[in-house]
Amino acid sequence: MVYKKAKFWQSTRNFLTEKGFLEVETPVLENCAGGADANPFITHHNAFDIDVFLRISMGELWQKRLMVGGFEKTFEIGRQFRNEGVSREHLQDYSQMEFYWAYANYEDSMKLVEEMYKYITKETFGTLKFKIGEHDVDLEKDWEKIDYTKTIKEHFDIDVLEASEEDLKSKLRELNVKFSPADRRGRLIDAIWKVLRKKIAGPVFLINHPVEVSPLAKRKADDPRVVERFQVILAGSEMGNGYSELNDPIDQADRFKEQAKLREAGDAEAQMHDQEFVEALEYGMPPTSGFGFSERLFSFLVDLPAREAQMFPLMKPEK
Repeated sequence: MVYKKAKFWQSTRNFLTEKGFLEVETPVLENCAGGADANPFITHHNAFDIDVFLRISMGELWQKRLMVGGFEKTFEIGRQFRNEGVSREHLQDYSQMEFYWAYANYEDSMKLVEEMYKYITKETFGTLKFKIGEHDVDLEKDWEKIDYTKTIKEHFDIDVLEASEEDLKSKLRELNVKFSPADRRGRLIDAIWKVLRKKIAGPVFLINHPVEVSPLAKRKADDPRVVERFQVILAGSEMGNGYSELNDPIDQADRFKEQAKLREAGDAEAQMHDQEFVEALEYGMPPTSGFGFSERLFSFLVDLPAREAQMFPLMKPEK
């Protein structure tokens, strides 16, 4: 497992480098934890006498600043941290890869990602066919695209774009899914989708996400209720996330404000308002596509819980 994991990340690095991407390093300690919906770890910086956050994404908002600065293809592989629960799929301290590609959109990235996954798995495991839990997964076939809202409507008879918050809560009660009183549309919609996701073997690209679940993605020109986003779905779980990046500073500022309201209402995973990033967008970021996956992908391919696919997972000390 140790040797295969090293090969997994090295093949990722080799693929992106050969495609012309520049490997970069971005800050681990941040004044504002951005780039994902997650609860950050907080620590104190003694020299500056300020509290700072351990990063929750692989430098998403920093790599986009590099796009503003004229770098057209970048990626980073490193460690990120989320102060959240433990499960078969989730850890608090884990490795992630993210790339950003100027003058490309989410459709360009989908083509690259399919090629990349096939390359990584072939190089690491010598096969494109896997048994993951109850799912048989064949990466060699062409990857289908499925629509977020249409798929939910087909299975659960609810249009999440039109439904009220009470309609969404009622559907979750019907599905026996717990939710918080502080949850708003984005969280409720996401909870409904996750019930359905467990049944999908994949590989598929999930597309056309509602804007409420995608604070950093560009709206679709023909339907501003949804965004140019895609997720890789394998064996009932998300195995990668990408989109055409939002580069409109006004729209981004408005979405950050909405996220700030959610944080004030008790949603610890809502995104923070990064005013410096909005200012960077005001200088002008080219059309850009970004994508990332974590070591969850490796743990699924070896069919192990995420903790068992790490060399040194954090454990509670013995009393």
